[in-house]
Amino acid sequence: MLPESTLKQLKSTLPDGQLPPSYGVYFKNTLVALCHALEDHILKSTPDDPQQHPLVLVTFQQGKWYLQEADRYYDIAQCSHHIAIAAVSESGFDSHKTGQLDNVSLVHLNHDDPLVEEWNLIILAPGYAAMVLCRELSPEDYKADTQPQTDTERKFYGLWTFDRLPVEESAKILIEGMRSYNPELADKLTEIQNNIAATPNDVPIDLTGVVSRIVTYLQTSQQQLVTINRQTRELVDLEGQALKLNRNLAASKLQAFLRMAQRVDERDKDNSVASLQVSALAETIGQLLDLPTLQLRRLRLAGVLYRIGLAEAPKEVFKQTPDQLNDSSYAFWRDRAALGAQLLSTMPELKAIKDIVGHQLEHWDGSGKPNGLKGEENSIEARILGLVSYFQELTQPRGDRPPYSLGEALEKCQSYRETWFDPTLVDTLANIIRLVEMGLMVLPDRPSQLPAIWLEEATK
Repeated sequence: MLPESTLKQLKSTLPDGQLPPSYGVYFKNTLVALCHALEDHILKSTPDDPQQHPLVLVTFQQGKWYLQEADRYYDIAQCSHHIAIAAVSESGFDSHKTGQLDNVSLVHLNHDDPLVEEWNLIILAPGYAAMVLCRELSPEDYKADTQPQTDTERKFYGLWTFDRLPVEESAKILIEGMRSYNPELADKLTEIQNNIAATPNDVPIDLTGVVSRIVTYLQTSQQQLVTINRQTRELVDLEGQALKLNRNLAASKLQAFLRMAQRVDERDKDNSVASLQVSALAETIGQLLDLPTLQLRRLRLAGVLYRIGLAEAPKEVFKQTPDQLNDSSYAFWRDRAALGAQLLSTMPELKAIKDIVGHQLEHWDGSGKPNGLKGEENSIEARILGLVSYFQELTQPRGDRPPYSLGEALEKCQSYRETWFDPTLVDTLANIIRLVEMGLMVLPDRPSQLPAIWLEEATK
């Protein structure tokens, strides 16, 4: 990472120098997919109110400009407050209709500017922020045997995120990078950024669609690359490349879901660490039952994603008890497991996790949803998740209900022993709570490992 790069500058401005967890090395097709998904969110989801329209900052690599992208940005400009595009003068913007729009500003980069090696997309709106930042590996960064043979095999250091702080900091960095070319434009962009930050937004922005599009685009880009390589490489070489690509794409798609789960927690002010606590306690029960490593990994990840089905739920779901919800809000709560499974089904690599999340509301006596599975017809992981999520919810306040103590929450679970919950699991949970109450154990509040690349093992 060059000292002058936007990524390097961003790292120096963030707390503890920590870049978002999505930072890594990406194939070109992955980044194209990510950018298109974020751009589509502008095209499909921007409100009619001009005050809610985003500021879009873009930089394109020297010599990597394509006409279809210019056409695409003409449409994006119709939904944006302002777009600033930085590229070398011969990129073709001057002669294209996109460059003639009043709300599009062009910055002609010098050929020795480090920005010409970058490919960045920053979107700032009152209701959300998003970006992709990346810089292509230098020839020295590639190992001797991994030099790209085709355009789709090119690799980039990069990241993508919906977190507002790094997006705003990156916007400031790019705007300052444009200042030497056009001080008046830099001042204008800074003013727009400040106005967006000060614009109230009472309507929550639904990012479920953009995450789903990210997953879809990533899957499509993977298929495209495999198809291309099938025509140009021997089968054994293709398989090696596909494995590398699968890992890269799987990590990106999984990050999309993890971010969505994090946003659900952020919306729930009274229970903002639910996913980590559920994952941690579920893992502890699994360890006491001596579950194999594979099942523990699945259980950890399912715990983190267990309420992803509430991503679009109305705010009342997080402020009221189920019996206080109106019919439409209660439907989200009632169907949260099925909604989560439906969302996770867009990523085939997560089939095992989808099944755990989707069956967490089955009951031991067969009275649960969605399939009325009885006893051990339901997986041990889903049975653990159902018990732990119920217990954890009780220990937190909800609406006018105060939090239960650990002992009270356990008693509530025990009242459903052999009806809702597997009696063996209830007994195991009881042992944990007793140890905690005796001071011999601390109730875990985060899993032993946060999800990374577990997909190869988790889907076997």
